Amino acid sequence: MTGMAVIQKGAISFGLVYIPVSLYTATQDSDISFNQLHKADKSRIRYKKVCAHCGKEVEAKDIVRGFQYAKDEYVVITDEEIEAIKTEKDRTITIMSFAALDEISPVYYDKAYYVVPQKGGGKALELLRRAMLETKRAALGKTVFGNSEKLLVIIPREDGMLIQTLLFEADIKDVPVDYERPNVTEAELDMAEKLIRGMEEPFAPQKYKDEFQEKLKKLIADKISGKAVTKPKEESPGLIIDLMEALKASVKSTQKKAQKPVRSNAARKKREA
Repeated sequence: MTGMAVIQKGAISFGLVYIPVSLYTATQDSDISFNQLHKADKSRIRYKKVCAHCGKEVEAKDIVRGFQYAKDEYVVITDEEIEAIKTEKDRTITIMSFAALDEISPVYYDKAYYVVPQKGGGKALELLRRAMLETKRAALGKTVFGNSEKLLVIIPREDGMLIQTLLFEADIKDVPVDYERPNVTEAELDMAEKLIRGMEEPFAPQKYKDEFQEKLKKLIADKISGKAVTKPKEESPGLIIDLMEALKASVKSTQKKAQKPVRSNAARKKREA
């Protein structure tokens, strides 16, 4: 956690137990970013904030937050006023109930935060983590972040605690299109299950990289060095003519991969020698 900024300090309220904690962001954006340039001379495009009334450019220090309550009528709300209406309960992560984690649909997940105890909160947080792991339960709670209340789930892990903010039901859209769900045969289902079992392996996040970002980095490097940009050979996924035949071929392919001998480092070094 060294060097990471605290996003919010507060506490977890669990019955009559009060656990002081700090929250840190658990994710970051690693994508390559681009600047917008003027096509003619490759100069940076700058955006100015301009007053719609007088047309003058406005500096950040002169910008305030306003809520429009009627046409061209606004009420100004300051950060201090928002903080003034918050109570200690608003700043506290209040646990409302416990549930199995798989009962929460992934569509509700929003942002992830690490939970770290503040001074004096270590034992209580560890007790809560251990108890939740033993009962295989996550905690549903809520708190106020900034100027909005957030629903959240507290997730126990072997290496600590994680908070995932959740979207409210009102934030979730319906499925945009109704689609037909054709019947499948027992043979097709059996073959599909066999394919799934053949591809099963423990989740190892370190195995997966953003391969397109690597292509993008190469494109940038080639452009900088003056090399021509070449289009890679297309990898055709092939058309599914017969679902059962496609499943059989897929199962056969995974079986071949599983049967490949795994050589030890010692055997590999001996062969290379």
